[in-house]
Amino acid sequence: MSAGMRIIVGCKRVIDYAVKVRVKPDKTGVVTEGVKHSMNPFDEIAVEEAVRLKEKKIASEIVVASCGPQQCQETLRTALAMGADRAVHVLVEPKDFAVMQPIHVSKILAKLAVDEKADLILLGKQAIDDDCNQTGQMVAALLDWPQATFASKVEKDGDSLTVTREIDGGLETIKVSLPAVVTSDLRLNEPRYATLPNIMKAKKKPLATKKPGDFDVEIKSTQEILSVEDPPVREAGQKVESVEELMEKLKEAGFVKS
Repeated sequence: MSAGMRIIVGCKRVIDYAVKVRVKPDKTGVVTEGVKHSMNPFDEIAVEEAVRLKEKKIASEIVVASCGPQQCQETLRTALAMGADRAVHVLVEPKDFAVMQPIHVSKILAKLAVDEKADLILLGKQAIDDDCNQTGQMVAALLDWPQATFASKVEKDGDSLTVTREIDGGLETIKVSLPAVVTSDLRLNEPRYATLPNIMKAKKKPLATKKPGDFDVEIKSTQEILSVEDPPVREAGQKVESVEELMEKLKEAGFVKS
């Protein structure tokens, strides 16, 4: 593998993590109109990691990609301001965007990786809106590339990457040959803020607009949302004065046998 890798980073536009999400009155989804959106936090981490690899002269070019409505271009400009070189916006019409699923995005990213002759695909481990945690795995399957998900450390090792993964039992270190797909976990890095000069420079960086059809992808729904509900309101707790009183309360509630 040549010294300068080409990296593709997926950037999803989601409702901002600080916003309290509201369910639509007709229960078909959540309210998005007039709601602040931003880049998926895990994707920000993926962009930051790509920029750091470029700063270390390991990567030569970073291409950021997003699938969705016109507003996704704002998300891509943020990634360009962080240090990406160019962007690809796959414009998805509102009626298609309403039924777009990770499999559609995965097919687009896989085709883009082939077209761009990418050496590495960096994605967030999951998006904070649907929490699917599927895209990275499906992209790797479609390309038949090695995958390293939930990465908390990435190091270049010859023609391979050594990746530390966050798993239920602790940490796992694996080695994957390139080209590969890596998905970022929370502790991989701390994303930088885009400075004003870099935000201005980002406006002049190339941003290409494509359509799903350019990647031979047809977006059609394979599932139907029956109803979206608010989670049940949590009941207030009770204060107890002693362990004995706690045990009595637990017995009354049936959690502890007498």
